[in-house]
Amino acid sequence: MQIKKMSNTTKILIALIMGIAFGIISNFAFSDQVKLVLNMWILKPVGNVFLRAIKMLVVPLVMFSLICGVTSISDMGKLGRVGGKIFSYYMLTTAIGVTIALFFANLLKPGLGVALTAGSSEIKSAAPPFIMDILVNMVPTNPVEAMVKGDMLQIIVFSIVFGIAVNIIGNPVKPLVNILNQINEVLLKMIGLIMSLAPYGVFALISSVVASQGIKVLLPLLKYFFACVFVMIIHVVVVYGGALKVLGGLSPVKFFKKFWPVMILGLSTSSSNATIPMNLDTCEKKLGISKPVASFTIPFGATVNMDGTSIMQGVAALFIAQMYGIDLSVQQQLMIILTATLASIGTAGVPSSGVVMLSMVLQQVGLPLEGVALVLSIDRLVDMARTAVNITGDAVGTLIIAKSEGEIDLEVFNDMDKIKEAA
Repeated sequence: MQIKKMSNTTKILIALIMGIAFGIISNFAFSDQVKLVLNMWILKPVGNVFLRAIKMLVVPLVMFSLICGVTSISDMGKLGRVGGKIFSYYMLTTAIGVTIALFFANLLKPGLGVALTAGSSEIKSAAPPFIMDILVNMVPTNPVEAMVKGDMLQIIVFSIVFGIAVNIIGNPVKPLVNILNQINEVLLKMIGLIMSLAPYGVFALISSVVASQGIKVLLPLLKYFFACVFVMIIHVVVVYGGALKVLGGLSPVKFFKKFWPVMILGLSTSSSNATIPMNLDTCEKKLGISKPVASFTIPFGATVNMDGTSIMQGVAALFIAQMYGIDLSVQQQLMIILTATLASIGTAGVPSSGVVMLSMVLQQVGLPLEGVALVLSIDRLVDMARTAVNITGDAVGTLIIAKSEGEIDLEVFNDMDKIKEAA
């Protein structure tokens, strides 16, 4: 009898469950000193090595994927059409996400009856973004500096312009196109090697979070945490599921069955950028999306599409207002929607970047900036959930745009045997 080899996806899921269990047990069985030593010498180093290994390849992978995606779309009109569609979709779903967050935060009132005092940590405010500044800052003055700093918007702009220039030149630079594609293949293979270590990284990351923050931190802010997660689930099931069915004519059930391993990776790493390689691989091999479209929309979405982050900002703003006994007018809540949507453009796909943007939202509607300290202690847990939402939105938008452009293989999408393949 042949024993079936366990897929990497299954290993990641088992590691996630074992990590959560180990973290909970650690809270009860180990002293603070033991947990500190365990975290410092084992869990954090292992988790950080895994994250750093992925992030090591994010910038070159995004750049070469985008260039290869653009060069494979020789029709400039189609490239502009795909870009316009995906940007409009990302902004629309982000605005819808914040609106749903405010609706349920008003309904559930998570901030009422929670007696907490703000911490003493100093909160630095962020100025609200001016739309023209966002557009101007997208263009890098030094592409190499943008790569060093990991400024994804500037890298995206440079890569798109580079790809367009290659398309315009045409045949004389065909050898360059081949080299770029070969480099991209090498980067994908490197990611595959790193992902074989994902179960160990996921176990360490989840264990570290639950062991160091877990139960004691979660209990006082339970209402806020569950309000955020509840709204995010509503957004994923209703908005994303509905968009797939209505706009794309695709089965949400088939999508989620194939995409959940990517969501688990996002949940454990809390980084949209870290999931780009696995997201790309799933979109192309399991969902049937053409490489040119996926290579363009997924890295773009990891930078500008932050539905989960915006949902957190909406719930957190109402949570803080309710705790301070401040009633926000309809106009102020509309301002939250606008500010959170604009803030999603260019928000770095790294852990806890949403907290910085939250200070901007609070400042815009006149709420105390000290309120940020109230949600900081639990933000790592909320960050896990919102990252899973962010990357799911990237894939759903990519599917819908690919379907509208005839850039999807429906046989691959409907082939449920693809679920059995290793991620």
